[in-house]
Amino acid sequence: MVRTYENAQELKEEISAAFRKYIAEFDDIPEALKDKRIDEVERTPAENLAYQVGWTTLLLQWEDRERRGLPVRTPSDEFKWNQLGKLYRWFNDTYAHLSLRELEGMLTDNVDAIYMMIDAMSEDELFKPHMRQWADDATKTAVWEVYRFIHVNTVAPFGSFRTKIRKWKRMAL
Repeated sequence: MVRTYENAQELKEEISAAFRKYIAEFDDIPEALKDKRIDEVERTPAENLAYQVGWTTLLLQWEDRERRGLPVRTPSDEFKWNQLGKLYRWFNDTYAHLSLRELEGMLTDNVDAIYMMIDAMSEDELFKPHMRQWADDATKTAVWEVYRFIHVNTVAPFGSFRTKIRKWKRMAL
């Protein structure tokens, strides 16, 4: 179940807290080990960050395209929801070759842009259903408010992927 929030500020504070903990995990990972694969951990550090950059970029693109009156296909123009494995490979191909610091910078920029996106929305736009076409189109069988998409693309993976990178560090460092 997705956590609920009282208001936009509470959502932003939760994103900030989860992001700070997540991104700090990369401080002591040497650049030379960014692509080190550990059998017990699904992603390398670079792939871990590439996943976060990929999803936050898509979230921002959905909102930007809708605001500009352009059609939005979720999760992306190239991939359907039943092609997430291919989408994740695309994230890796597009972003994982970058340095950890570059990926951290991109993710930080995306999180800052998500804060601005939240600030630009009314409480109704964030917390009531059917306020964005992209949100409705992405969930054919369920009704999701925009804040839920923000949560599942920030707070939730920052927490779960923090656990994964911590496991990677215990085994690799």
